[in-house]
Amino acid sequence: MALSRKLKVGMVGGGGPSNFFGGPHRTAILMDNTAELTAGALRSSAAGSLEAAKEHFFTRGYPDFSAMLAGEKALPPGERMDYVTIVTPNDSHYAIAKASLEAGFPVLCEKPLTITVDESLDLVRITRDTGLPFVVAYTYTALPMVMLARELVHGGEVGRVRKMETWYPQGWLAGRTEDLGVQQAEWRVNPAKSGASGCGGDIGTHAYEFIRFVAGLTATEVSGRLTTFVSGRALDDDFTVFARLDNGAIATISASQVTIGAQNDNGFRVVGETGTIEWNITDHNSLKVYRGGEPVRVYRLGAEYGYFPDAVKPYIRVPSGHPEGFHEALANLHKTIQFAIRRRNGETVPDPYPHPGVEDGAAGMAFIEAAVKSSAAHGEWTKVRGV
Repeated sequence: MALSRKLKVGMVGGGGPSNFFGGPHRTAILMDNTAELTAGALRSSAAGSLEAAKEHFFTRGYPDFSAMLAGEKALPPGERMDYVTIVTPNDSHYAIAKASLEAGFPVLCEKPLTITVDESLDLVRITRDTGLPFVVAYTYTALPMVMLARELVHGGEVGRVRKMETWYPQGWLAGRTEDLGVQQAEWRVNPAKSGASGCGGDIGTHAYEFIRFVAGLTATEVSGRLTTFVSGRALDDDFTVFARLDNGAIATISASQVTIGAQNDNGFRVVGETGTIEWNITDHNSLKVYRGGEPVRVYRLGAEYGYFPDAVKPYIRVPSGHPEGFHEALANLHKTIQFAIRRRNGETVPDPYPHPGVEDGAAGMAFIEAAVKSSAAHGEWTKVRGV
């Protein structure tokens, strides 16, 4: 690729000392040397935001996101930021994404997309009206082996999908972590910040997105059991859902923040008529394929392996034996939105991979909405709103 210039990236949030996602996104943006940190509105206070922009070497710091959008829009093309990355708590995603799109800037937003389905659907409408690229940061979908799983399933490797099992256990909220001054815990257990579901919104959406991304299926009805094990919490810390999918298959989606010993141990199993595909984060550079009466087939990560389709190859950076993990996956999501922007600008780059977009973010919110309603009705089957 002969790129014309580095793209310029703006970031909202992510500059506080206890913010986890700002650091990985900054690393991801810089990883391939094709983009740079340009505009930052990184903290909730004006003074803190300006100081954080200096600390993290952004070209321009702003007191808040409104000032950032206005200031960048006033600059000539090529000098202003090319897209906005949103790494704030859930409750502010909608306002920032909406304002960014209306100002003409593509968006890469952390998940969950918003805290209500209606907010998400409004972002879908605006994105469609503007035609601007929009990526939702379901990070694990950008791991090359998960992308390969998608290619194999969509290519018919296991036949018609009968069942999907997805999971995402953690253990960090098994006690009252929110009482220990841990900001990441404090806002995640607060309905005003997180929305209607705690565990489900935070990591259950990751588990559900495996179904949409890998198998291309979506839930039409759900039966949910959302549980709050730790006394005093207003939101669920354990999330179990049984789903009917739009091709007639069934699915189980399980997430937990009280599974002591679990360390983001997410994964999936696709059960088809002729085989099964399995992946998990604890061995994330491998992908297993099972066929009846045959030895287990294990695919391994490596740029030189011929079994990776052309669509995936631009997203692999190193030869076999060298692990690519969380930061590389985030960099792949940034690569996808950057490819989309460069193609809009007339540059010759690979097609952006179909990583989750605004419709997927909205579908995740519709899934959570239905799961919450079902759980409140003691697991009664509840229809999922279409997107």
